[in-house]
Amino acid sequence: MTNRSPRVSIGLPVYNGERYLADALNSLLEQTFGDFELIISDNASTDGTEEICRTYAAKDSRILYYRNARNLGASWNFNHVFALSSSAYFKWATHDDICAQDFLSRCVEILDNDPSVVLCYTREIYIDAEGKFVRKKPYHLNGNSAQPHERFRQIIARNRGSPPVFGVIRADILRQTPLLARYYGSDQVLLAELILHGRFHEVPEELFLHREHPQRSVYAYTRHTTMSWLDPSLEGQLTFPTWRMFIEYIRAIGRSPIGWPERIHCVWHMAKWMVERRHGLNSDVLIAMSQIFRSPERRHQAMRSGAKSNGRSAASSLQRPVRPQDGV
Repeated sequence: MTNRSPRVSIGLPVYNGERYLADALNSLLEQTFGDFELIISDNASTDGTEEICRTYAAKDSRILYYRNARNLGASWNFNHVFALSSSAYFKWATHDDICAQDFLSRCVEILDNDPSVVLCYTREIYIDAEGKFVRKKPYHLNGNSAQPHERFRQIIARNRGSPPVFGVIRADILRQTPLLARYYGSDQVLLAELILHGRFHEVPEELFLHREHPQRSVYAYTRHTTMSWLDPSLEGQLTFPTWRMFIEYIRAIGRSPIGWPERIHCVWHMAKWMVERRHGLNSDVLIAMSQIFRSPERRHQAMRSGAKSNGRSAASSLQRPVRPQDGV
């Protein structure tokens, strides 16, 4: 017997994911690279999620199933599965996406052979609710630049974090970040901070299948209401999502292990980011003012309609903070 930790920890936060969960679990358990643990954190699901998880856990000792007594929000659940992990490499998974059989093997191979790579991901394709091909959606990120500020610039220019946030990450680097926090776009900020620690590598194969379906939370929340999905206790609070992202990007720059010349370059990129997103910054203020002067019953409706008027969808990037489309 040995107490050796597996090479990879996979964290799967879930909430009411019964429709697609079995497909997601099968795709992970059928990986050609098998030295992993699969940590499932069930956020008090009310459908058949618990039964599915317990059935799979009884059949495969690599599965560790935890169930929360109440729904603590997506942010807590995403971070909880990482806190429970024990491996050198970590990967977030979702209840509705699918990984091709070679996903882990291809990513682990890159990380093993190149210490300068902090995150490895693969190209993705979109599938529908029935698992049929919908389209390809290239990420177009060159994460190999030797200059951290150039890598940072490319990340902040994007409005979606998938597929990189669902790649394989060095756990020791991930622990140096605030992980996925309780604000809109926190997944995008996380990627920006990680890429200041080292390079990202894209495997040039489409091994990640992202599922588009009507139940995605991205269709139920705007950037002004996403906080209540990330943490139910924040329901109805005033939020300035674009301003918060700006502040968190600056904090990420300050935490990162880069020199002052690189920090200055990154701050300059953020100045341009503010100019490009001036409409979102202005919209945040106007929506907050409208909330203050509206009755409590109408505030939630104002947040939803006001955010949509800005012409942006609910999630940041990763338009999605932690991919609010995923039931966690």
